[in-house]
Amino acid sequence: MDWIPLLSTLTGAVIGITATLIADRNRWQREEARHALEVRREVYTEFASALKAAGEEIRAIALGDRMSESARDAAVREAVRGTGLPTASERLWLVGPPQVVAAGNEAFHSLRAMRDAYARGVAVGSAEEAPLIAQRRTAMAQMRRLMREDLGIGPLGIE
Repeated sequence: MDWIPLLSTLTGAVIGITATLIADRNRWQREEARHALEVRREVYTEFASALKAAGEEIRAIALGDRMSESARDAAVREAVRGTGLPTASERLWLVGPPQVVAAGNEAFHSLRAMRDAYARGVAVGSAEEAPLIAQRRTAMAQMRRLMREDLGIGPLGIE
């Protein structure tokens, strides 16, 4: 019996199966990477939006009617919780790369410093508020830059 045609057929089948498995694995890896990118995009959007909304909410409270210190403190804290920021922050910690998480954490802490200042009665537009606003803007710009970089989107050049 001649074994050469049988070995040739088996070798061809092994090569074909191997090539198919490699192609399927590569396709799966591309789909996983695309899905991970979409998840990060969603999480980044949720977190940045929650930070923005929380900032607007606490500023509105600071601009509003005069409240007692305890009422103002409770109002600004509730405003931050009501934006979903704690949940968005946890999602960021779960899926973001270290540099984005660190920048997001810095932006969160700058918002928290503003929240605490407004709770103490710092007035919107005051000299005491100005460095807090500057710190928050810087932290937000850095966070957005790193998020865009991670998503493969170029810099805006306007911040």
